Amino acid sequence: MPHDDQKARIYRAPKSAMQSGRARAHDWVLQYEPLEPKRIDPLTGWFGSGDTRSQVRLAFPTAEAAMAYAEAKGIPYEVEPAPTARADIRPKSYADNFRFGRTDNWTH
Repeated sequence: MPHDDQKARIYRAPKSAMQSGRARAHDWVLQYEPLEPKRIDPLTGWFGSGDTRSQVRLAFPTAEAAMAYAEAKGIPYEVEPAPTARADIRPKSYADNFRFGRTDNWTH
């Protein structure tokens, strides 16, 4: 049963917890909002729902590409602004731990 009024969300994909850098965190994702809440299957105990569109995640290089796709397909969408990167984080190297004359304490 198609739901043409199902809204999509366009957002910038966050980096994985296993990543320390920002590689592959620049993609924009189009994902449908769920139409129904998940329920527990009485036989297996797993969560699930009949809404298969909420499993669809499409990746785009820019937000404009994701919006153009949604408009071409007639999908109502909402764009979440990209999170701002913190400017106070300074990249350091491992060698800085052993630098002569450093002022901060070495920590594990």
